[in-house]
Amino acid sequence: MEYRNEQLAEEKVFKDPVHRYVHVRDKVIWDLIGTPEFQRLRRIKQLGTSFYTFHGAEHSRFNHSLGVYEIVRRILENFKEHPDWNEEERLLCLTAGLLHDLGHGPFSHSFEKVFDLDHEDFTREIILGDTNVNNILKRVHPDFPQDVADVIGKTYSNKLVVSLISSQIDADRMDYLQRDAYFTGVSYGHFDMERILRVMRPMEDQVVIKATGMHAVEDYIMSRYQMYWQVYFHPVTRSSEVILTKILHRARYLYKNNYSFKLPPLHFETFFEGKPTLEDYLKLDESIVLYYFQIWKEEDDEILSDLCNRFVNRHLFKYIEFNPNHQLEQWMELHKLFTEAGINPDYYLEVDSSSDLPYDFYRPGEDEERLPIHLLMQNDELKELSRQSEIVEAISGKKRTDHKLYYPSDFIEGLADKSRVKKRILEILEG
Repeated sequence: MEYRNEQLAEEKVFKDPVHRYVHVRDKVIWDLIGTPEFQRLRRIKQLGTSFYTFHGAEHSRFNHSLGVYEIVRRILENFKEHPDWNEEERLLCLTAGLLHDLGHGPFSHSFEKVFDLDHEDFTREIILGDTNVNNILKRVHPDFPQDVADVIGKTYSNKLVVSLISSQIDADRMDYLQRDAYFTGVSYGHFDMERILRVMRPMEDQVVIKATGMHAVEDYIMSRYQMYWQVYFHPVTRSSEVILTKILHRARYLYKNNYSFKLPPLHFETFFEGKPTLEDYLKLDESIVLYYFQIWKEEDDEILSDLCNRFVNRHLFKYIEFNPNHQLEQWMELHKLFTEAGINPDYYLEVDSSSDLPYDFYRPGEDEERLPIHLLMQNDELKELSRQSEIVEAISGKKRTDHKLYYPSDFIEGLADKSRVKKRILEILEG
């Protein structure tokens, strides 16, 4: 039998807390799950440092990737008999759903920001490079790895296929909202996915929603909105991310200045030099990073040692509302005061900003163009969601931004009680 169509002798199932079961019958999918590159995702947390805020948030990119695959599989089961769906694209969709997060590194976005990396570039490299994943995909067809990479990169010719994996209502978002809500213990991320799957319909270049399912989609949009502000942008999580990035910045600075580490940072060297290979990238997971942080707690460099102690033992920075665009003078004065007090502002004073656009309609030519969600009316006409829903219209195109200033309160408390510097720092921080 041709590898593309080869089925397992018996269906394999994964028990899953969100979807109950993840079903695998395709030999290709089963083989991909077994690759070292995919198994590595067990060692990458889905929510980075959120476990410091929500102690249950220990789930991995592996969990999430299986969940996205399962949602895609269920969508395609519903599409099977539809005239606008080409069953030849089935395996491509399943594979892209499974592998869409393959290139995430340790602590994902924080790590990428420090080293100016893009996990999507590494996802593409793993799929197209000399890897076990690539070898399996090539067995389907020599062009199959490129097709999978194109779907994930949103450049594949069939936009319907792309929209299943990446759109404003896709399998990726539907899984992570429910999964992250489950593991953080919050109620915001829950919505009626069963209803949404039932009212999804394939059209020539996108998935649309039957108008009768509009209220389920409203619930989904609001769930996403709440999850971003209550979970993903939680200020305590952002405090731990700030410390994580400061550790990596400090370690790189020391490396560049020929500091003698007690344990040479072998796994980081090519990252510090700005030339990580795919092999280096795949070797570095969160267990390795945390091992170095444990070792660096004992380093002679006081800043690196202190930051690692803070991260490992959850001794995080405090925060206040602070907008540097409107409080530039206070920001500059704090820098000066911290320096006077012997607290290095490069590592102990940071403004972190978060912003989100919960739903938007199509704005051609703008950055991050977003295809809208369309409702399929009874007369087969398409209507953009915010034109029909007052709830969605109220938040459409509205970008919300939040700024926080992070600082080590214990260092400030440790300054001499009557010192001018301490008094002035507290005046600024306490408003």
